[in-house]
Amino acid sequence: MSARIAILASGGGSNVQALIDHFAGPARTTGEIVWVGSNREDAGALQRARSAHIAVGVVRDPHDANALRAALSDAGADMLVLAGYLKLVPADVVAHFRGRILNVHPALLPAFGGEGMYGRRVHEAVIAAGAKVSGATVHFVDEQYDRGAIAAQWPVRVFADDTAHTVAARVLRVEHQLLPRTVSALSSGRLSLHPDGRVVGDVDLPELHPL
Repeated sequence: MSARIAILASGGGSNVQALIDHFAGPARTTGEIVWVGSNREDAGALQRARSAHIAVGVVRDPHDANALRAALSDAGADMLVLAGYLKLVPADVVAHFRGRILNVHPALLPAFGGEGMYGRRVHEAVIAAGAKVSGATVHFVDEQYDRGAIAAQWPVRVFADDTAHTVAARVLRVEHQLLPRTVSALSSGRLSLHPDGRVVGDVDLPELHPL
């Protein structure tokens, strides 16, 4: 039985599209995207879902755990993916999906994470710190921003002439590969979160070299 995957996103939804494309291919045997929600009515992520004939919803109050739980229950979701979702998921929802909720972050956590660290801010901080390597992280979600157990990471180089924009573009390219592969590993049972917080299993990634 394949996993029923829900996604939360706040923006244009390029990672949502990567997931839609991934689960439209051979990975459809392990997972199906059944719902995409956003805290913004005009989010591009919702239009991408509509174009793929996937049910959508607007999270009008991101702090309302009951409403979000109801929407996810109505969709029959048993996994939740945060793909550029800028709100903290209510603790009750996190607890319900413990070990079955993933987030993608545009840096190599634990560096450059935490509240307020999203989008361009992350890449500006990377440049300001003089980091030589950044990347993308997919992690299990807990009750704090960017603190959950790391499931998979993919590095990218940071060059001397880079800007936040150029680093962001490089990181986004690997997000589009890392997130679907990690979600697929979880949905297929190859990856799991042990009750003691350990990540068990791994993600099928190519031999990684920083881009």
